[in-house]
Amino acid sequence: MQEDAIPATSGCSSRVVSARSVLTRLRAFYDSQKTRSLDFRKEQLCALGCAIEVRESDILEALYEDLHKPRQEAYVSEVGFVLSDISYTLQRLARWARPRRRRGPLLAWPSRGLILPEPYGTVLIIGPWNYPFQLLLSPLVAAIAAGNCVCLKPSELAPATSAVVARMVLDTFSEDYITAAEGGPETAEELTNQGFDYIFFTGSIRVGRQVMEAAARHLTPVTLELGGKSPCIVCHDVDLTLAARRILWGKCMNAGQTCMAPDYVWVDALVEREFLTALGSVLNEFYGGAPRQSPDYGRIINRGHFDRLLGYLGQGRLVCGGEHEADGLFMAPTILADVSPSAPVMQEEIFGPILPVLRFNDIDEVLVSLKRRPKPLALYVFARNRAFQARILAETASGGVCVNDTMTQAFGKTLPFGGLGASGMGSYHGKAGFDCFTHYKSVLRRSTWPDLRFRYPPTRHSLATVKRFCRLFMRR
Repeated sequence: MQEDAIPATSGCSSRVVSARSVLTRLRAFYDSQKTRSLDFRKEQLCALGCAIEVRESDILEALYEDLHKPRQEAYVSEVGFVLSDISYTLQRLARWARPRRRRGPLLAWPSRGLILPEPYGTVLIIGPWNYPFQLLLSPLVAAIAAGNCVCLKPSELAPATSAVVARMVLDTFSEDYITAAEGGPETAEELTNQGFDYIFFTGSIRVGRQVMEAAARHLTPVTLELGGKSPCIVCHDVDLTLAARRILWGKCMNAGQTCMAPDYVWVDALVEREFLTALGSVLNEFYGGAPRQSPDYGRIINRGHFDRLLGYLGQGRLVCGGEHEADGLFMAPTILADVSPSAPVMQEEIFGPILPVLRFNDIDEVLVSLKRRPKPLALYVFARNRAFQARILAETASGGVCVNDTMTQAFGKTLPFGGLGASGMGSYHGKAGFDCFTHYKSVLRRSTWPDLRFRYPPTRHSLATVKRFCRLFMRR
């Protein structure tokens, strides 16, 4: 997903000192206990929401400058998404943060147990360039709600959005509480080496491995939101135009630069021709005959990614699209058919507006192929037959699944969003986001009386008696 790397060598000593001072300030603020107050957390969430609303135009303009994002799309997928996170969290935060009572073990009778939600402490959130606002600020909402102090690392590949976010954070929060560290890969490396209490990273698999390696040196827990090749399966019994419309909506959002976008499609051979025709018709419906002129279509982030995508265009039969312009970083939505499973476009995450379509005669061949591949972030299946849907769910593994649509599984707040295996670890959104940044501390409070001598040495009972005791007193 994100192609910037954290280099193996350290940056200059002055930057290391700066990164270390960031963590020192955050830790001191966290130790003051201010973030433990629910009122404080709610005030900060409200302040963040107000800051976003005041700067809405600046944010949308920055997203257009970085990625040519249409304003409506940018609002829904970035600004509005974060504002809805804040509203949802404020309504439920008191319930989420409430201690939970549990029964104590019989061995410790009389006693009572509690589970206390408490913050991890200092959190580092590293954001990507493809959704440079939402994928940085949505985790921030959850981290604030959980009571943490946070350092944000925006992506340098989206410099306009990075600057807006950094300025907004500086103007809204004490830098000892929430801060933003702009910079390149060396900044990310220095921050990950400082020993934060938690790291949340969204980006590529390659950089995710480097983040996890750095975190392991401090035994720092991590959430990794990565990517991979999310497959889409189209059965013969669905409305093909509806399927094409929903698949291309997910594929073409942000010019295909979405970690959970459908990466490629398996279509039943019985309806392959009709499906390809439907894809072409839907693209014309969406963007007309000249997508470059459409106000609803974005651009590729930079020349490096553009050139990478350009290399995929000749790896299958061009059904439609293929137009491109390097100077404007424009690449039209493109459909490829007759693609070899061994082609690079089928081995690497595409992360762009190119959609390979493969045919299948028997679903078994699709399932065998999926089991040989790394686990994707998302899997999409279009089918009316419930038994077919159930088989796909039972015989595949992925971070999440969406049936008869694409990407909408991530827009709600009640479904955890996250990867599995190579596509990541950990999840967030809604309550899952609060849980992500929260340690649930178990507490047992016990009376000082009675104090049975049975458990203390020297042993006075036979093994048979001890076994009976365990069966009776250790069942809960």
